[in-house]
Amino acid sequence: MGLTARIRTRDGWAVSHAVVTVTDMTGTQVLRAEADTEGAVRDTTELAPGAYTVIVTAVGYAPAASSAIVTASGRAEVGTVTLARQGGTELPPPGPWTIDPAHSSVGAVAQHLGISSVHGRFTDFAGRIEIAPDEVEKSRVEAVIRAGSIDTGNGMRDTHLRSADFLDVEKYPEITYRSTGLTAAGADRWTVHGELTLHGVVRPVDLDLAYLGTGSDPWGGTRAAFRATTELRREDFAMNYNQIVQAGIAAIGTTLKVELDIQAVQGESLPSA
Repeated sequence: MGLTARIRTRDGWAVSHAVVTVTDMTGTQVLRAEADTEGAVRDTTELAPGAYTVIVTAVGYAPAASSAIVTASGRAEVGTVTLARQGGTELPPPGPWTIDPAHSSVGAVAQHLGISSVHGRFTDFAGRIEIAPDEVEKSRVEAVIRAGSIDTGNGMRDTHLRSADFLDVEKYPEITYRSTGLTAAGADRWTVHGELTLHGVVRPVDLDLAYLGTGSDPWGGTRAAFRATTELRREDFAMNYNQIVQAGIAAIGTTLKVELDIQAVQGESLPSA
């Protein structure tokens, strides 16, 4: 006897903080129950046979209402109730996620001689994402990049970028980013507010973030994919070196476009395989 239900997101993830309220045809509340960690509701309160309204609510999601018929057995089987995130934006299930460097990239593009682009990437980095359960805006991300892992495909240029003219990796071996907030910017898009520490200078930097979806991987885990971009000015981080060639053209542009393609694995650590 009683009520049973499963509360899920559109992606099929459990909504562990959902609340189910049941009212009779007069609008009187007859039952209130909370979902467990698996998004399941099992309440043993006996209900009189008849028609009821079931309302499911959860912080950050649009409420869902449906009708239920209680039979002579006193049982109401609501089945699966799907909640849509308010604003239409879905995110991965809450909890810790670990960035997988093997399936992620941290890249930057700079103008070269005003006519072409130099593409570089960092090959050594790690990071962690924490998706908040109730208020997505309280989610957090932090990442650490080894500055010396810069790779532009040209050894002489990479050596120069590691020198005191640019990254000065001997003095500042790590580049770090820590988020300070998150705001919605549209369907599946967010602005991540945070602080970037680069070349010994700490500056606020916003990332334009797109959530690309979640799925299973071959190792039995769950992965979420993100893409983020931002622009940095070298002088904001005290990297003022430049070589002026003919006609006053800077050899290397002062603006860097940063492009991040991130895969994160659900959990505190990466799979061993």
